[in-house]
Amino acid sequence: MNEEYDAIVLGTGLKECILSGMLSVSGKKVLHIDRNKYYGGESASITPLEELFQRYGLEPPGERFGRGRDWNVDLIPKFLMANGQLVKLLIHTGVTRYLEFKSIEGSYVYKGGKIAKVPVDQKEALASDLMGMFEKRRFRNFLIYVQDFREDDPKTWKDFDPTKANMQGLYDKFGLDRNTQDFTGHALALFRDDEYLNEPAVNTIRRIKLYSDSLARYGKSPYLYPMYGLGELPQGFARLSAIYGGTYMLDKPIDEIVLGEGGKVVGVRSGDEVAKCKQVYCDPSYVPEKVRKRGKVIRCICILDHPVASTKDGLSTQIIIPQKQVGRKSDIYVSLVSSTHQVAAKGWFVGMVSTTVETENPEVEIKPGLDLLEPIAQKFVTISDYLEPIDDGSESQIFISESYDATTHFETTCLDVLNIFKRGTGETFDFSKIKHELGDEEQ
Repeated sequence: MNEEYDAIVLGTGLKECILSGMLSVSGKKVLHIDRNKYYGGESASITPLEELFQRYGLEPPGERFGRGRDWNVDLIPKFLMANGQLVKLLIHTGVTRYLEFKSIEGSYVYKGGKIAKVPVDQKEALASDLMGMFEKRRFRNFLIYVQDFREDDPKTWKDFDPTKANMQGLYDKFGLDRNTQDFTGHALALFRDDEYLNEPAVNTIRRIKLYSDSLARYGKSPYLYPMYGLGELPQGFARLSAIYGGTYMLDKPIDEIVLGEGGKVVGVRSGDEVAKCKQVYCDPSYVPEKVRKRGKVIRCICILDHPVASTKDGLSTQIIIPQKQVGRKSDIYVSLVSSTHQVAAKGWFVGMVSTTVETENPEVEIKPGLDLLEPIAQKFVTISDYLEPIDDGSESQIFISESYDATTHFETTCLDVLNIFKRGTGETFDFSKIKHELGDEEQ
């Protein structure tokens, strides 16, 4: 350990593992350390099932749920957009060779106590239960506009400049009602709140295109999920980092981040050993004095023995409950995976309900999501702080990730990773840098 590195990464959560891989392939000498014996940090997959019960202080489950080792339960389950940033990163870095993905069978949105498939093309818009006949036509015209839109061709903008005008203006141009705006912004564009309405419309157009492009790749839904759970992802990036010369150490206590003149990081100490470095990248748990609390997230892992009603018996599903539908400021996210993804014993399902906490009684807040999953055989509830760095790291050269948010997809995670990479290196990550060095699979 007593060597000098360009960067030391602390924690093997998914964000840290992606950064470690990105730094390694960018030619940096990286040391990656975790105080835990296992990969994944907060975003670990827990196996066998007995360990999950133990973690929550519960009696062992016995025989009821089948073999314990058939379970891989993600503490923070998130789906990948098939055409999103993380999948591009996985393909471009060659990490896909270590992983197998399966598409999620359905993407739904909640309206008036029921769930409906998220409509994404003209045909689905016209068949959707979410709108009346005239609204369907207006929404169809809106979708055609988005599909035909090209950022580099103002002719496709049709007398509306989405780089200057806001999204509310675009909705109004097509006469879309509040309900349609709600599912478009939250279930298609995946915004967490309504601030996007006042931002340039082009941001939302890009996000809707991402959703439809992702859907086009696999057909059932825009989402993918790795076999054996998300715990496979950090390990895939760890292998990538190692191929490019990165060094990994698990079960290594971190006693001190050593600062030099002007509060700039010069190394990391574990016991009597000090590894020198120019930069540190870490999750909030390694630097409690450098982060602040921005709220809380509640997550409830649910074990059930049936699919969600009204999803055509889907073995995997994502459901978004837009905030306005249940009188809230933040959306509620529901996800479901099963033995088809090798994360549960045969015949069992793992559900998750999550949201940003808004009241003193968070478990009541997620009730609309839990009601969709009932009957539930076992629940595991966690309420965690949402932490963010107090500065951008430019002075100390310590770059800290934000906590994982309540969303059940990875897009916000990727934005944080790319932002940290830019803060740390001063450059935007160049995907082409690493395209074919690990084989030419998946163009």
